[in-house]
Amino acid sequence: MPGEGAVRLCASSKLSNGGRGVRFVVPSKTGLSVPAFAVRHQGRVHAYLNRCAHVPMELNLQEGRFFDLSGDYLICTTHGAMYEPADGRCIAGPCHGASLTALHVVEHADAVFWRPSPSQ
Repeated sequence: MPGEGAVRLCASSKLSNGGRGVRFVVPSKTGLSVPAFAVRHQGRVHAYLNRCAHVPMELNLQEGRFFDLSGDYLICTTHGAMYEPADGRCIAGPCHGASLTALHVVEHADAVFWRPSPSQ
């Protein structure tokens, strides 16, 4: 079960390994909407706030494109920072060692859900 307060993001089939991601918004502590995204990497769905760890800009310039050309790493198309999809850690670029802010997502009944965490 996705859990209380879960929001359906998309059908599971919409996310393929290293392929296009799905954008969505989450509320911040101040109540404003913050952009986020979900992608699939090595069979698992991962979600992060859509904010580069270097400068708080959205990673993608083109809708749904968060991976580099190889489909192995998330990339900030503005600054070139590269992130590990599994944990959001920056492995190359101006924010090396920093991380994207991870969000809690679950797959259930062929759908992907975002679930708010207590710290959000």
